[in-house]
Amino acid sequence: MREIDQLRPLTAGRLLAIWREGREETEDVMERSLLTNAQVLAECCFFQGEAVFSGREDVLEALTAPEMERLLERLCGVGPSGMENPGFDMEKFAAMQGG
Repeated sequence: MREIDQLRPLTAGRLLAIWREGREETEDVMERSLLTNAQVLAECCFFQGEAVFSGREDVLEALTAPEMERLLERLCGVGPSGMENPGFDMEKFAAMQGG
C-alpha cells in the first residue's frame, strides 16, 4: 500500500454528491460501493500534502478491498488514528436530537 500520512475528511455535501454520482453510474450495489469508496479515498488520502491517488481507478488498481475498508474506518474515526471534526459540538447535537 502507498504511504499515507493524512486523511482529510470530506464534507457531508461532497459525500452525498459522490454517492449520487455512483448511483447514476450503476445499479449494481457492489460495483457502486467500490466506485464510491474509491472516489472518497482518492479525495481524502494525502502524503506530504500531495494527493496519493490520481482518481478512483488509481485507488482500485492500488488497493485491495480490505485495505480500502481499513482506510475508510480510519477516516470515519473507527480506529485509533481516526480524525475528528474539532468544530463538532456533541452536546449541541444531542440537544437538537432531543428537541
